[in-house]
Amino acid sequence: MTQFDDREQAYEKEFARNEEFDFKVMARRNKLLGLWAAGQMDLDADAAEAYAKEVVVADFEEAGDEDVYRKVKGDLDAKGIVLSEHQVRREMEDQLSIARDQLTKELKGAN
Repeated sequence: MTQFDDREQAYEKEFARNEEFDFKVMARRNKLLGLWAAGQMDLDADAAEAYAKEVVVADFEEAGDEDVYRKVKGDLDAKGIVLSEHQVRREMEDQLSIARDQLTKELKGAN
């Protein structure tokens, strides 16, 4: 193999690792968001875990965050919990940051 082939293969591996990491971050963010929303809805521990899984699954409906936002906001509205779009989206951002930090620490701990 040439140096170019080696470099190309290394870039491809790095890209795949980054894509996998991003996928895990989003899944963790969605779980954390689901747990937060479950707390807002005053769900017990088992119901909160089940709801968090529903939020994770909701992310597979379409690309982007809108499917997750609609799920959480719709469920909060249905329970009569008044939170603005900004508040829910801000929580999504906060949970994304937490998820990224958690997974980064987990990766560093595994090495």
